[in-house]
Amino acid sequence: MSIDDDVALLERVPTLRLLGEASLRMLAIGSEQRDFVRGDVLFNLGEDADAGFVVQRGAFRVEDGAGAEMIAGPGTLIGELALVVPMKRPSSAIALEHSSVIRVARSLFQRVLESDPAAALRLRDEFAIRSSQIASDILMAGSKLNS
Repeated sequence: MSIDDDVALLERVPTLRLLGEASLRMLAIGSEQRDFVRGDVLFNLGEDADAGFVVQRGAFRVEDGAGAEMIAGPGTLIGELALVVPMKRPSSAIALEHSSVIRVARSLFQRVLESDPAAALRLRDEFAIRSSQIASDILMAGSKLNS
């Protein structure tokens, strides 16, 4: 895939779209592509998380320690929080078929945000909105359980 193809893919990811084309181009240029065959492990639960991954093609099963799982296909960002904070992986991801990802290192992501303060503010605002929505959802679920 070309840099333009990678930028187009990154633009499909709602969180990354907030960064704007210039920042996405920097991410595309600085990131690396990785290929996987069926059964290959992208990452394991509990590993240090230093990057996020955007699925280019194929699919990955992402499963947490409690057995909840989702299928991540093209245009999906796996490991979003790892882009902004050091953490352990809360899940494992395994290729379901021949697949490829764009690996975005946290260090690269942070350099891009530092070079574009307006993009960093848009991203911060998005995370604040999501956090507020999650808190509201938890309160609603709690009130239903207590009824």
